[in-house]
Amino acid sequence: MDTTMDQLRTLIVVHEAGTALGAARVLGREQSSVQKQLDTMNRNFRELCGEPLVLKQGRGKDVLFTGTGETLVALARDTLGDWLEGIHESRRRLGRTLMVGTTRFTLGYLAGAGERVAEEFRQRGIELKVGHVRTRDVLAKLRAKEVDLVCGSVVTRPGGDHELGDFDVMEWRRNGVSLLTNLPEEELPGPTVEAGELRTVPLVISASGLMNGVLHTWFGADYRGKLHIAAEIDTVNYGFELLRSGLLRGCMLVTKGVADAAGDPRVAQGRELRAVELVNDTGPRLEVLLGAFTRRGERDHYDASHPLNQLWSALALENERWQREQRWPTAGLEPDPFELANSWDPSES
Repeated sequence: MDTTMDQLRTLIVVHEAGTALGAARVLGREQSSVQKQLDTMNRNFRELCGEPLVLKQGRGKDVLFTGTGETLVALARDTLGDWLEGIHESRRRLGRTLMVGTTRFTLGYLAGAGERVAEEFRQRGIELKVGHVRTRDVLAKLRAKEVDLVCGSVVTRPGGDHELGDFDVMEWRRNGVSLLTNLPEEELPGPTVEAGELRTVPLVISASGLMNGVLHTWFGADYRGKLHIAAEIDTVNYGFELLRSGLLRGCMLVTKGVADAAGDPRVAQGRELRAVELVNDTGPRLEVLLGAFTRRGERDHYDASHPLNQLWSALALENERWQREQRWPTAGLEPDPFELANSWDPSES
């Protein structure tokens, strides 16, 4: 019964890493320190339960967890998970630390809002922690309570989406889905194309992210087998470069805002590419919603002075300013097409 939290954590890491050496590397400790903790727990639980937690298998082999060991690992995960959740809940309630996630393309919004609250946060000793979140993880990070607020984009439906029912949403922009292409008009006439025709054209798609969600919804989980995937990319900028190089002839799915921005002469990435509006005839109409998200109702439990509510209000003011000034975060520089699309809608000018 003298087992400590640190020993339980070590046991979990050994279970995941397989060996004391592997666990030591993960924990940044000496192997002897990890092995000493294992030996202590083995001795204690042999006395308590009649068998040790782990058995050595020989040099270079993973240790073997006994039935008692497997049971304790499961209990340790639950115990540490509940303990950490209690700590995080207290942290959120007191507002001493605010965890915020942002995608690359919404960092400008958060930076402006952060300036609005920085002085008061400093005077009150509130720490604002910011972490990068990939677009595909925007809502998952909130559900897992890894962040208190996140700025990013999600695919949704114009009439509402049950997936957003668990969240408070501050909507900044909505965009439809378009194509950017280097195909000549005789091969892909414009200015519109039906989504069903995506089956017949070579496509450049992201390995993960928003557009994968669109294709999954329209064509099913096996959409890769139904479409002509000419290339998979990690970033939209590489897709721009690939199409502009002429090495590949095809189309890339992007938000309508990105397609519009690519037609702006100030955006070099879009030169020599043509935007084609995508008309949906395949599945539900989809839009890309850009905004800020928190867990539904959480802000209502706090007063207006709580850091989460203060930052939320600052983000709303920042969005109003950007819409009023029709500016983008990279003012004075050549705009990144995503940043341009997210902060300035050419149709508004």
